[in-house]
Amino acid sequence: MPVRKYFLLLLLISSNLVFAQSRNGLISGPMLGNIELRNAKIWLEVAPSVKKVEIRYYAEGGMTEVQTQVYKGELGKAFNPIRFELNGLNMNTTYRYGLLMDGKPVVLPYPTKFTTKDLWQFRTPAPDFSFLAGSCAYFNEPVYDRPGKPYGGDSSIFETMANTPAAFHLWLGDNWYTREVDYFTAWGLNYRASRDRSLPILQRFLGSMPQYAIWDDHDFGPNDANSSYILKDESKKVFDNYWCNPSSGEDGKGIYTKVSYSDVDVFMLDDRFFRSADDMPDSIDGQPNLSKQMYGGMQMHWLENALTTSHATFKIIATGSQVLNPMSPFDCVQHFPADYSYLMEMLARNKIKGVLFLTGDRHHSEIIRQERPGTYPLYDITASPYTSGIGKARDKEADNPARVPGTLVEAQNFARISVSGKRGERVLKVVFTGIRGAALGQWSVEEKELGGGER
Repeated sequence: MPVRKYFLLLLLISSNLVFAQSRNGLISGPMLGNIELRNAKIWLEVAPSVKKVEIRYYAEGGMTEVQTQVYKGELGKAFNPIRFELNGLNMNTTYRYGLLMDGKPVVLPYPTKFTTKDLWQFRTPAPDFSFLAGSCAYFNEPVYDRPGKPYGGDSSIFETMANTPAAFHLWLGDNWYTREVDYFTAWGLNYRASRDRSLPILQRFLGSMPQYAIWDDHDFGPNDANSSYILKDESKKVFDNYWCNPSSGEDGKGIYTKVSYSDVDVFMLDDRFFRSADDMPDSIDGQPNLSKQMYGGMQMHWLENALTTSHATFKIIATGSQVLNPMSPFDCVQHFPADYSYLMEMLARNKIKGVLFLTGDRHHSEIIRQERPGTYPLYDITASPYTSGIGKARDKEADNPARVPGTLVEAQNFARISVSGKRGERVLKVVFTGIRGAALGQWSVEEKELGGGER
């Protein structure tokens, strides 16, 4: 039997095998990482007993033979997150792939495939597309959780997300929740990432679309953790080992990067590695406290250059903490006035069009609007939570005048963000989507409302 047909047969029989008995040392994954025009990253974690890992892949519908890549890195450790980088692929092509552990196929009850990007620039209009985003995924582990009512909710939201067609998914922080037993050792940080990533409810979703991520306090370290966290460098290693972003900070610091799809650029910020303590005073003698920062000078310098360089219709700044909410009682960029003032002044000075903020953390979803004299308004799209407890808007925040009416969602949800329309008339639409796929709130904005238009 030809190699390709034999490999296809292995994939097809997966539906007749029991998932838990067929993984052959696969702890979690495969997860799709960054997918580009001719390249793809595939992530997985294997058991310490595994001695050899291979990936086999081929172009769907083509005449190409199956290609094989053997993992060359170290195995046999307590935690073994690994990745394959497939290069020299064809553009706009769907590939199927499978894994072998110690020579045995890993058979999964769902298809494993990905599609490379299309080269549309200078050829066709920008493609319409959608992506998913959200934050706050708490998975119960009773022996280490706080006593009382479980904090983690219905995890079937990830099944709904796996069934929602999208170009990619963006985790907006608190992607797992470290506990007291995790905070103080590198082993503990690795354990939390490994354990939560391995949960069966996540596996099909992780492989259904490319996954990108930023972090917030709970997957960086303890609650409200900042630059003083003694294991922040180790935490960065864990983050880099468990995600497949295009890059991760500069000079070995931070995890900020950028992802592009069609005519949208997403600037993914790090709001923890460089962060000052929240309890430091916002101002001193009526002036912004320059010592209190959220992003740090190096990251802000990168962001200004990256935004000014971008020609994207929509420039989405993704960060763990809300940016614009004037009523927020929690960690909002407005409580870091030096960074906030610089950010606002930088956007105005460089006349940057098409900016939106995409944030998490708050355990409810909403859209905040901020007017700016002489230019277009800014919007902050907050998407939260996936499975964590619900945080309802209270006191003065309950009737927040800055909130776009009809956008407050106080239930488990994710954001489905779509971009469509012809050149110069692109529209970005947000639908906050519940556990079973119902639309709980929605909003849209036209390109021209953000300073753009026909080019």
